[in-house]
Amino acid sequence: MDLEDSETASPMNISTPINSQQQQDQGQDQDQEQMPLQRGLLDSQPLGVTIAVNLENAPEDIRAGLAHIVESHNVPYLVRQNETSAEWRVSFEHSNEVAAGAYEVRSAVDAQLLVRYNRRIDAFRALGQVLTAARAAELGAAAANNDAAAESTLRAPAFGIEETAQFETLALMIDCSRNGVLSLHNVCAMLRQMALMGYNMLQLYTEDTYRVDGEPFFGYLRGGYTQAELRAIDDYAYGLGIEVVPCIQTLGHLGQMLQWPRYSGLRDTNEVILSKLPETYALLEKLIATVSAPLRSRRIHIGMDEAYGVGEGRFRALFGSHEGTAIFVEHLERVHEICKQHGLRPMIWSDMLFCLAAKNNALYAYYDQSNNPAEAFSKVEGIPPDIDLVFWDYYHTLPEIYARKIQQHRELGCENPWMAGGAWTWSRMWCYLPFSFESNRASLAAAKSPTGRVSSFMLTIWGDEGNECDFFSALPVMLYVANHAYTDRVEINIDFMENTFAAICGGSLGDWMYACRIDEIPSLGDSPDLRSQMPSNMSKWILWEDPMLSFMSPQYDALDLEAHYTQIADRLLGCALSSAPGGRYPLNRLLRMPGLLARVLSLKCHLREKLVRPYRLGDRAALLQTAETRLRPLLEAQRELWLYHRSRWMRIYKPFGWETLELRYGGLMARLSTMYDRIVAYSLQQSRTSLRRSRAIGVTAGVRSRQPSTSQDLPSTISAFGCEDDLWRKPAPLLPPDPDPLSSVYSNNGSGIGPLGEEDDSIVDSIPELEEDLHCIYENSYTSLLLDYARVTTPSRLG
Repeated sequence: MDLEDSETASPMNISTPINSQQQQDQGQDQDQEQMPLQRGLLDSQPLGVTIAVNLENAPEDIRAGLAHIVESHNVPYLVRQNETSAEWRVSFEHSNEVAAGAYEVRSAVDAQLLVRYNRRIDAFRALGQVLTAARAAELGAAAANNDAAAESTLRAPAFGIEETAQFETLALMIDCSRNGVLSLHNVCAMLRQMALMGYNMLQLYTEDTYRVDGEPFFGYLRGGYTQAELRAIDDYAYGLGIEVVPCIQTLGHLGQMLQWPRYSGLRDTNEVILSKLPETYALLEKLIATVSAPLRSRRIHIGMDEAYGVGEGRFRALFGSHEGTAIFVEHLERVHEICKQHGLRPMIWSDMLFCLAAKNNALYAYYDQSNNPAEAFSKVEGIPPDIDLVFWDYYHTLPEIYARKIQQHRELGCENPWMAGGAWTWSRMWCYLPFSFESNRASLAAAKSPTGRVSSFMLTIWGDEGNECDFFSALPVMLYVANHAYTDRVEINIDFMENTFAAICGGSLGDWMYACRIDEIPSLGDSPDLRSQMPSNMSKWILWEDPMLSFMSPQYDALDLEAHYTQIADRLLGCALSSAPGGRYPLNRLLRMPGLLARVLSLKCHLREKLVRPYRLGDRAALLQTAETRLRPLLEAQRELWLYHRSRWMRIYKPFGWETLELRYGGLMARLSTMYDRIVAYSLQQSRTSLRRSRAIGVTAGVRSRQPSTSQDLPSTISAFGCEDDLWRKPAPLLPPDPDPLSSVYSNNGSGIGPLGEEDDSIVDSIPELEEDLHCIYENSYTSLLLDYARVTTPSRLG
């Protein structure tokens, strides 16, 4: 299937797709709201095509994988050959006449389709494109002039598809070390999606999340994969033509292990293991042997990225001062020797080669175009020639930047480096698709160019900062990269992307792109600052910032984020409600997460500002009304977000690691409850004793909002704890206060403070936090900031 050139300059332009009429209107009104790409087919419309897969006569090497996909595909196009008289019937034939990496689909009489392939993965890619063709036929039938033409379009698949892979290896790496360890069921679900797209390698990034006999504190209470689980993953992947490669760490990023006393003797720094020590290599050999044993692959990723401070901790105390490059290469050679003994070919992330040569741990040193480490490493023995270097860059949007770095890798002696791009899932709540498309477009263009061409491309899905993001929100990026990997063109047709995403994944690309607006500035479009190339994660830091202090709010006080997030919530929650199993867009139900998040943000974004105004005017009645109409619904919305996030986590990950995020939710709900109680006590001029029991307890138990943010009320997961509507019209009744255990022993000394410092029962007469003026911390940045949880929860640093 030939891809047509996109009319747009790059996929970044489809962040909020609009049609031609909207473009014309937008010229008259720059502030007009853009609408997402139209789906073309409604979720409720029945499928016009069913596709029968001939499993009984399928080649043995793909039969099991085809059965998995037919039985589990969430858009019900596919059926078994003997179950129905389907409109289209697909057969498969392995052929050495077809070039490796290529496949072809040909139509014949009686709605027969024949797929001819060489590599197994290309057979599954071909099936994904047949699904896409089925959806395209439905669209064609919908646009037909008469019923006869529509019927002909659906019943006679007169088309041919030919594609050739641009890479020998198209890999996906999934982070299973930042709290979230994908369950076996969901690894298999991801493998099926990968196969239909054309990925032929999976790497599960496991720093310490795999079990090692005799090492109880390696991955302690982290939900690591067992040997049986890894073997089951490998078997399932093998049936789909996918190679599973272990992806571990053997130098840096080992802080999870090194924190325990059992491994204190192996610690160079908090994150870096101690090289030179024999005990270190005994342990590393045990790790390598364990993680590779249940897998068929004879390749292994041994990490070694971001090993900042290597040789500068206990290493220096034990062995003296050594050049960082020499320490790194010696350690690499010893780990390499272990891999050789186990018949494994290793690969490493390449950043430390550049950072050590520049004597600079910042990412800038890695990406600095003038920093070529070839000279520095020529002074040592060099890198073993059979180690593959993986060049990772998720930040740039110009192909020439990637091409120059690829050449520098070749000058290091690695003639065929890997290129790794990223789906922007880390440190955010939803994958940011526009910048993921743009950065991968540039890296893929360089990787496919005549001068920069490489044979292996990897897409990474990272979960830094607690793994708050649902990894399945990266499916459009996976599809975008895969489509690029099967064409030599630079651009991907957007209509084709919409059809493939709907047919293969079961989601509406326009709706999923719309969800990315939670991290975009209203009316300004894409959030990345072209200078920093760091897409904002504003939805995350607005969610977690302390509600009473709200010290990040000056960054957005000139924007109407309330209207912005209300509109997003209404749209996404409506999409989630309209999706249904067996429909066209069953995956749209995942939009409930960004929809619930947007509803919380619509209530939280300008909260402090709305409280400060009546407080400073002394209008206690208005302050109380704001607490009742804004803060209490926020508590309920926050609880619903927590409950849904929890249910989603338990569905796709192992339970280990959720405690990190639950502590964040619990902390935020406690702060909101305290905020509400103090405002009510102040507004009603009540005593400090009243603060010992929360007025917000009814809300935190699950009070439903009086004014839902969508026209259709969501089915509440907490309706069993609902309270009457009149609770929203007056403060919740106070529970009896706990008696002060000191009150019967010590009397007030007239100062208002008891002899042990306990306060008396005085009236709450001020809220000091609302008296402080706020200042903009990051001037001229607005919301174009990528911030972590610790930065925004409190301005105080622990001493």
